[in-house]
Amino acid sequence: MNKRKVTLAAAAAGVLTGAAGLSLLAMPAGAGQPPTLPDVSAESLVEQVLTSKPGAFGGTVEVDNKLGLPSIAEIPQLADGKHSARIWTDGNGKFRAALPNGQSEQTIVDDGTTTWSWNSADNEVTKSEHKADQPRPSEDKSESVNPAEAAKQVVGMTKEFSDITVDGTARVANRAAYELVLTPKATEKTLIREVRIAVDSELKMPLRVQVLTNGTAEPAGTVGFSEINVGPQDSKLFEFTPPANAKVTTPEAKEERRGEKPELGIEQALQGKDPQIFGTGWDTVVGARIPAEAMTQVPAEAQGLVDKFTKKVSGAWGSGQIFNTKVATILIADDGRVVAGAVPEQVLFDTIGQVK
Repeated sequence: MNKRKVTLAAAAAGVLTGAAGLSLLAMPAGAGQPPTLPDVSAESLVEQVLTSKPGAFGGTVEVDNKLGLPSIAEIPQLADGKHSARIWTDGNGKFRAALPNGQSEQTIVDDGTTTWSWNSADNEVTKSEHKADQPRPSEDKSESVNPAEAAKQVVGMTKEFSDITVDGTARVANRAAYELVLTPKATEKTLIREVRIAVDSELKMPLRVQVLTNGTAEPAGTVGFSEINVGPQDSKLFEFTPPANAKVTTPEAKEERRGEKPELGIEQALQGKDPQIFGTGWDTVVGARIPAEAMTQVPAEAQGLVDKFTKKVSGAWGSGQIFNTKVATILIADDGRVVAGAVPEQVLFDTIGQVK
């Protein structure tokens, strides 16, 4: 597992977005009658998901969440409700994403050597030069709205702990696809009942991911293409020039600014900086510890949101607050320990004592 992809985003209300890679996933049903396709094995589809290398394409991705999540400023597509985004790729590493957020929009462009991120709300541009030993800065956010990448992450992390089947076909973005279903084995302690992945029968790439939870009939969350245009895209899409009067900064400079605010230690801890990993597969729990100085300097507004979306709990491990969604649970102890996963509360109570 790439620990840098494990993210605990919970600064105000708490939400797991990476421990099992599952809370990113939610999506609408495909339109049209299911197509008739040749039989295919589940093993073959799993291999296609894990090895698919989509070529050039552009498309609209729609997200439909019923997860019970609050809004997260940097990734509005995770909040409850319907959202959309546009993504483009040249198939060789260049990428562009447009993420609307109310009256503003975040644009991410990877031109092959540099990743640019522009937020129209504050007209600030973050410029990140690629380094050979680090993941590209665009990776995490692009995965949150890219069905192919989301599916690859989920399958890679859970296939050994799942019963895998093919359940018919579907039509997604007017394309024929197989329905691959991953069901947690009976021994797995998780909130997830199954994950359904629509795999394009021709392109061999995932077009849609649905997450269904225990006790519900409809998907708790979905991310999938509503429209896709396969083939070369306009090369100018992968170029970026900072807008006039935009403030251009670097990730390092932004970190320095954040370091001046003690309360942001909470944000850094909850975003999975140096996370501790417990368990495997669907039972995976991510732990972290919020710096003591940050725990004593939480802004009143942030504390109010935490209190609103959580309930107080206690046990042999101590006391704290817990936040529940349909697909994830996060526990914040009063002493700064944090654990989260796509698991019931008891799993977190049993795990938090291991956080260092």
